[in-house]
Amino acid sequence: MADIHKLANMLKELDDQLVNCMRCGMCQAVCPLFARTGKESDVTRGKLALLDGLASEILSDPEGVNEKLNRCLLCGTCAANCPSGVQILDIFLKARAIMTGYFGLSPVKKAIFRGMLANPKLFNFLLDFGSKFQGIFTRKVDDMLGSSCARFQAPVIGDRHFKALADKPLHKIIPEMNSAAGRSGVKVAFFVGCVVDKIFPNVGEASLDVLKHHGVGVFMPAGQACCGIPTISSGDTKTFDNLIEQNLALFEKGEYDYLVTACASCTSTIKELWPNMYQGDAANRMKLRSIADKTMDISQFLVDVIGVEASEGGGRTVTYHDPCHLKNALGVTAQPRTIIKASSGCEFKEMAEAGTCCGCGGSFNIAHYELSKQIGDRKAGNIIDSGVSTVATSCPACMLQITDMLSQKKAGVRVKHVMELYAEGLRQPDVS
Repeated sequence: MADIHKLANMLKELDDQLVNCMRCGMCQAVCPLFARTGKESDVTRGKLALLDGLASEILSDPEGVNEKLNRCLLCGTCAANCPSGVQILDIFLKARAIMTGYFGLSPVKKAIFRGMLANPKLFNFLLDFGSKFQGIFTRKVDDMLGSSCARFQAPVIGDRHFKALADKPLHKIIPEMNSAAGRSGVKVAFFVGCVVDKIFPNVGEASLDVLKHHGVGVFMPAGQACCGIPTISSGDTKTFDNLIEQNLALFEKGEYDYLVTACASCTSTIKELWPNMYQGDAANRMKLRSIADKTMDISQFLVDVIGVEASEGGGRTVTYHDPCHLKNALGVTAQPRTIIKASSGCEFKEMAEAGTCCGCGGSFNIAHYELSKQIGDRKAGNIIDSGVSTVATSCPACMLQITDMLSQKKAGVRVKHVMELYAEGLRQPDVS
């Protein structure tokens, strides 16, 4: 149980932020979840009305409050379109922290967050071990996409088509790096992220190859922890702070001009949530603000700092899905498209509703898979209708969701990270 005075202060902060909401309903027009359910409680306006009386609601209907707060993708579409500038995601994350602080974490989440995620060595060991035996429980269903399904009915996996753990994670392929700046005169810190490390190490390798090609030095310390987005999304501020402090201890050892990631969720978390949601000491908050100020998506870095430019394309047709954490939280949309257009052997083609949520939402996909799938089906339909051979994105979580949807539809469309396309073009200029 959290300190009651701390909870009271958080409730006061919520009250101060809620007064800016005009209840205009603009969020209703853009919410991907409301578009599927039509329920007022699923849209931001309804949730903010609930939070207006959170203290009394906690006592009268705690389970109902939790259910409503967790039926949210945290995609930020509402915040990006709010005419009053309400910091909606901050409000929701604080509300979840209040609920978790008051009622505690579930035993399952406590085991995962505080037992595994908070201990990177143990987390790595368990998933490295699991990768060796996953074939007993899974089978391939799509060789092109590399997707699998469960051999036996599983309560969490269900009928999902998923990407299995990589045979060898990035932390085993390239444990660490500390190279000097080359012709660019620039050095970056590279934050790997859990999904890149353990499921898409090829994305990490491609990113490092591209940085080397452009003469960019790289500081990539060993033993990186999770960025913390799963924990703060579940209201676990204790583990969130712990993970931040572990990463801070690693990254403050290096000297670099920018911190870059190939994961939209990690970029947004480091840039927005680390300095704003961390509850530790003031000295660390100052350090986190400094890191946040120089954190960039890797596509944004390559275009805005290194100067990569689009070129005349040709070859395989590629469309792009905007990850919510880049488009809505950081306003990064043009740079990944420039990277695709700069990739040899690629011809870019815009698809309909490229900027709408794919329906993943992290833990939302686990708790509300049928809703997640309905939103994802629409995204997959738009990809297929575009007639492309490949869909690219900048978020490994989106890659998982889109792979699931396209695999189930047997669409024959590849799913790639933009850095994979660019690196492939550098290795094989005539790829098609």
